[in-house]
Amino acid sequence: MMEISEFAKNITQEHTQVVPISLFVAILCLCLIVGHLLEENRWVNESITAILIGCVSGIIILSITKWKSSHILRFDEELFFIYLLPPIIFNAGFQVKKKQFFHNFLTIMMFGVIGVFISVSIITVGSWWLFPKLGFMGLSIRDYLALGTIFSSTDTVCTLQILNQDETPLLYSLVFGEGVVNDATSVVLFNAVQKIDVRELNGKAALRIFRDFLYLFSTSTILGVTAGLLTALVLKTLYFGNYITDHFPLFVNRHTFAMMSFIAETFIFLYVGMDAFDIEKWRMSKLSFVTSLGVYSALILMILLGRAAFVFPLSLLSNYMNSHRSPSISFNHQVVIWWAGLMRGAVSIALAFKQVCFCSLRMVVAISFSCKIGGMWFAESIITWLVKFTYSGVTSDPDSATMITATIIIVLFTTLVFGFLTRPLVKYLLPHPQHATNNSCREPKSPNEDMNLPLLSFDESTATNLLRAKDSLSMLLDRPVYTIHSFWRRFDDTYMRPVFGGPDSNQSQC
Repeated sequence: MMEISEFAKNITQEHTQVVPISLFVAILCLCLIVGHLLEENRWVNESITAILIGCVSGIIILSITKWKSSHILRFDEELFFIYLLPPIIFNAGFQVKKKQFFHNFLTIMMFGVIGVFISVSIITVGSWWLFPKLGFMGLSIRDYLALGTIFSSTDTVCTLQILNQDETPLLYSLVFGEGVVNDATSVVLFNAVQKIDVRELNGKAALRIFRDFLYLFSTSTILGVTAGLLTALVLKTLYFGNYITDHFPLFVNRHTFAMMSFIAETFIFLYVGMDAFDIEKWRMSKLSFVTSLGVYSALILMILLGRAAFVFPLSLLSNYMNSHRSPSISFNHQVVIWWAGLMRGAVSIALAFKQVCFCSLRMVVAISFSCKIGGMWFAESIITWLVKFTYSGVTSDPDSATMITATIIIVLFTTLVFGFLTRPLVKYLLPHPQHATNNSCREPKSPNEDMNLPLLSFDESTATNLLRAKDSLSMLLDRPVYTIHSFWRRFDDTYMRPVFGGPDSNQSQC
């Protein structure tokens, strides 16, 4: 009897997560069904649907557990960065029209990199100046910088679901491209901020942050490009392409990544809705209702100002740099780009949890050193306990709890309120979209450009090559963005595609 009882106990412990996971999957399926039924609704999209169902589910679970917890599962930011974010990025890569994306690459990088630095600066300085006046004190300089990166991460899903890249190719590529680069920049900048020493804040510290950012950003890009090229070379050399296509068609089907991306995004917003009613976080925050409302309002105001501070000036700069581009970034397009970046989503939630974890670790280390008791065993034990406590969705620090609740409120407010208004705003600003023709993705060919000629030819005379170089330099000075894109296409057709595979750029789709 003892053995049977022990066996039953082990079975019960091993399957404790079966019911919560099954229930969460059922709610996730409900979100997918309701989102599909409301697909043509003017006001509601899939993100808002998932948040609302999450809120309702959280209230029901909270009442069942007698106001102890609103969760079925607990959020782990590593789950997001490792398992949920990649399908979203992969799907974005499959869906984008590459020619439009790379033709507007410099503008996208200005929005996604320079814009993030401007937004982080405004939110950081604004928080540092306003929060003590509102009664929210106790944050360090590192916390203010982390807040700047957390609330500079955008979520453009709501707007992208409404825009059509065939009707407004320039606008779609800018909104989409900025969203991808913005997420990467925010995550890398957040990790760089965590390395600074708050005791030595000066010009050198700012340079170190920028250096760490460049290092992380460049190494991540190089690793991604290297992995992609090696994969392409292996598939081309060993003829794996046909085998994978025949035996594992799901791996090369863009609809599979679209489905995975949709499920991942729905999962995230569903969890955010449930997390809004986590009583334990709200109990840990010691701010009054009026102070909390002031903090939330200040953050929303700084998000609005941070977006406007770079979208409109950088759009004017882009129009000046690309004076030959048709069409240019109109004022209505600028408003849509500004509005598209006001929503905050899963990346902000993940970074907020990560910041709380870092704060908890630093607090425990400080306590262990100041007390000087218990030795290494005490420090490791309490750090392990506090990390688990933080990862379970709860924090023992009131300031950290306030950061979590503020992030949840901002995500809810921006997604629901701004998300509700996105569709009518876009319809108002873009009332008569111009439908793209079959040649919409084709760029006008310069009279000085011959795509069939290599960049340099050893079969021609030096004078001919110098003349071609002179013409290319004139094109670069006259139309820099178009010329760089043109050079890349020629280099890709001449050297890259013969080695790594792929159709000629003139034959490939946009």
